[in-house]
Amino acid sequence: MCGRFTLAFDGDGLLRSYVAASRDRAAQWEPTYSIAPRTKAPVVREFIDGGQVHRCLELARWGLHPGWAKDKGPRPINARLETVSTNGMFRGAFSSARAVIPMTGYYEWVEAADGGKDPFFIHHPEGQLLHAAGLTAARKDEADAWDISFTVITREARDAGGEVHDRMPAFLTEDALEEWLFPGKLEADQKAPLLAQLEAVSTAIAGQLVTRPVDRQVNNVRTVDRSDPSLIEELGGS
Repeated sequence: MCGRFTLAFDGDGLLRSYVAASRDRAAQWEPTYSIAPRTKAPVVREFIDGGQVHRCLELARWGLHPGWAKDKGPRPINARLETVSTNGMFRGAFSSARAVIPMTGYYEWVEAADGGKDPFFIHHPEGQLLHAAGLTAARKDEADAWDISFTVITREARDAGGEVHDRMPAFLTEDALEEWLFPGKLEADQKAPLLAQLEAVSTAIAGQLVTRPVDRQVNNVRTVDRSDPSLIEELGGS
């Protein structure tokens, strides 16, 4: 699964990387080293306006909450690649509300001999931006404004993180971004090829990632300093 991730790019860097326009103060994003469920993070989406395709970077809340779902219903943070096109919670969003969730790495934990949990940081060895495949949903909040939420698609772990956990985000290559993000509802015969492409490109990206142990200071989501880059420093490193 993916239960916490990082994004060490600022808003301007993300806008340049995705050649996108900013919405909802996304341009003000600052590097963040602990993004947890129910908090907001930048997502990349496309929409059609005036016959033209537009790409935007906007803030969304982690935990998919479709407009048809109950207020107190589940808000899944992950969707399995294997069933995303058929699961009732996700199939509508997969068909017409796909997105990219920018990351620079994610955390997983293992049980330690002392009963605690040791965190590990999985990332590209050169700190490159990672493009996680995701889904979005929109619903009106109490102020009658649109609240955007998202979930991260996961797959069987094929990176070094597989030694830590059996699931990982499904990452896209840059070449696959345009097809994944293209707006409009998928036809029935388009779903399987798109999933096959995601399976293939995410396998390629997974093989490039590496894992390193980090300090347990990241474990407490309530007290951790989200802006502290030392959270991702290798434990015992110089």
